[in-house]
Amino acid sequence: MNKKVPMRQCVGCGDMKSKKEMMRILKTAEGAIVLDVTGKKNGRGAYLCKTEECLKKARKTKGIERSFKMSIPAEVYDNLEKEFAECEEE
Repeated sequence: MNKKVPMRQCVGCGDMKSKKEMMRILKTAEGAIVLDVTGKKNGRGAYLCKTEECLKKARKTKGIERSFKMSIPAEVYDNLEKEFAECEEE
């Protein structure tokens, strides 16, 4: 029996990909926005392709803000970009 692969839509480019291929951005109970590298933390998640391009698109189109139904300050995006770059280096 084939297991169904969980698909998620990128908030940047809108492509559907499997959960494993994507980065999860998390809104914690305190309302903080962080990168969830494990994909297992509790909270509301939004998914992005693992490219900086999609993060930039999501920033431009306010994809993450729509996903979490809240406005996101620029420094949060800057932090995400830093975390993103660190993940890409590994």
